[in-house]
Amino acid sequence: MGRWKAVIGSKLKARDFDNQKTEAKIGVRVLNRMTELGRPKFERIA
Repeated sequence: MGRWKAVIGSKLKARDFDNQKTEAKIGVRVLNRMTELGRPKFERIA
């Protein structure tokens, strides 16, 4: 939750509920992508 507030903000900007759902989905995708970029990728060598 702390990372969400730091990156996305503490409140949703949209006023309509459907738009708030879309805004939340976009925020989740952004945070997941940021986490994915920082995670090391493992490959089996042998």
